[in-house]
Amino acid sequence: MEQLLQKVKEQAKNNLERVTTWRRHLHANPELSFQEVETGKFISRVLTDAGIEHTHGVAENGVVALIKGKNPESRTIALRADMDALPITEINTIDYKSRKEGVMHACGHDVHSASLLGAAHILEELKEEFSGTVKLIFQPAEEKMPGGASIMIKEGVLENPAPEVIFGQHVHPPLEVGKVGMRPGMYMASADELYLTVKGQGGHGALPQDCLDPILLMSHIIIALQQVVSRRADPTIPTVLTIGKINSEGGSTNVIPNAVHAMGTFRTMNEDWRMRAHELIRETVEGVAKSMGGEAQLRIVKGYPFLVNDADETHAARQFAIEYLGEENVVELPIRMTAEDFSYYSQQIPGCFYRLGTGNKAKGITSPVHTNTFNIDEAALEWGAGLMAWMAIRKLV
Repeated sequence: MEQLLQKVKEQAKNNLERVTTWRRHLHANPELSFQEVETGKFISRVLTDAGIEHTHGVAENGVVALIKGKNPESRTIALRADMDALPITEINTIDYKSRKEGVMHACGHDVHSASLLGAAHILEELKEEFSGTVKLIFQPAEEKMPGGASIMIKEGVLENPAPEVIFGQHVHPPLEVGKVGMRPGMYMASADELYLTVKGQGGHGALPQDCLDPILLMSHIIIALQQVVSRRADPTIPTVLTIGKINSEGGSTNVIPNAVHAMGTFRTMNEDWRMRAHELIRETVEGVAKSMGGEAQLRIVKGYPFLVNDADETHAARQFAIEYLGEENVVELPIRMTAEDFSYYSQQIPGCFYRLGTGNKAKGITSPVHTNTFNIDEAALEWGAGLMAWMAIRKLV
């Protein structure tokens, strides 16, 4: 086994230059969710050049590849990477800065796809060393509901052949390069979107007695909604309710508008409470609006489910990571209230979603994901590609 481990590490090291080139190409040419046309084509070309069997066009722009070892029908495991970018304008001063104004790989999906391409090359090179099949899932639209994972599942990505387990990794700037983090069990929250409109009667700002001020009404609703979390939620169940945007139809320093719109997110880690909270949110919105003589319309869009890492598979993944990186470089992660559509896969089959260290404080690489200065220490690509390949091999030897 030690000899095979060294082969994987050697391949990962030798492939770092081209994996870096792939990552930089993807970073410079980002595409938003459900628009990853050229990204899918690029991934398909790289796989074709390597002679790896694949299908392009799953969920429109997704790519699914198969690497068959000895006795390929005996077992199948899956590795997943997402492909889409975010509507953010990059301000980094780097040669591979985004060429698209207002679009940026600020969540590391370029890293995920390049790492999986690197893992694909390692697995293709070493396919005589394991028995079974590795299914590689390059997934579009993780950042936008309903989530590319849900669409790929509907189109049969977990069938023919059916993987028994799935692994996914995500960049994590707080972790130094060369480290990974894992957590068994409940790990990430469900995510629902809230869209709220409050209607009143506009008029002159100096004559509020002649108006029904929807801004005042909206402010009372927002404050009241926080009580759903602070006074109605079981304190043992992680829960977040955030209003992230408010805007009015018209309005000025001396003009009260007719309507105000707000949008936000509700996140938790318990399905029964999630459904009960939806009812309480609706009751609160309608009740406050009615008490003040106004009208409120609420739309709740049910989003990604919570993400649970299978305890046995996460324990196994941790052991594989210790073998590859050393025990001192594998850490336990806390629960996160962020969401991920990898949860759709883990609701169907056992899965492990873990974090790849990409930060380097000495080099000043510390910006969080979803910021316009996000970047990584590209040495992480060697560990990202190699570890994914090693996990797959260890499951199949």
